[in-house]
Amino acid sequence: MRYYSEDHVWVQLDDRVATLGISRHAADELGELTFVELPIQGSHIAAGEVLCVVESVKTAADVACPIAGTVHQVNGRLADEPALVNTHPEADGWICRLRDVCAADLQRLMTARQYEAAMAGQTDPSAPA
Repeated sequence: MRYYSEDHVWVQLDDRVATLGISRHAADELGELTFVELPIQGSHIAAGEVLCVVESVKTAADVACPIAGTVHQVNGRLADEPALVNTHPEADGWICRLRDVCAADLQRLMTARQYEAAMAGQTDPSAPA
């Protein structure tokens, strides 16, 4: 199942390993990415901490990690092809995979349907209705 954070990060949980990336909406808002600073493999990231930093022709932004876990794998292709996040943000443009994820963190995320509804209703799903 795929989940989304209010900060536009998606989480796909498969067999206790979570793959994370930024949503299509976030990729479009950032513009063409020129650099992705990936997390360090083996490091532990708490929910709310910086997962990675992305830089585009428009801006640089910290990407907040919506769940706690240990970095199991990073998408090394992004070092040479950061634009994969723009062209395939919810597929080949994934950022990293976490293991030992906190299941309780997933309960605070939105389903794909809830995220789509939030994007249809407002630009920032965390903004008051």
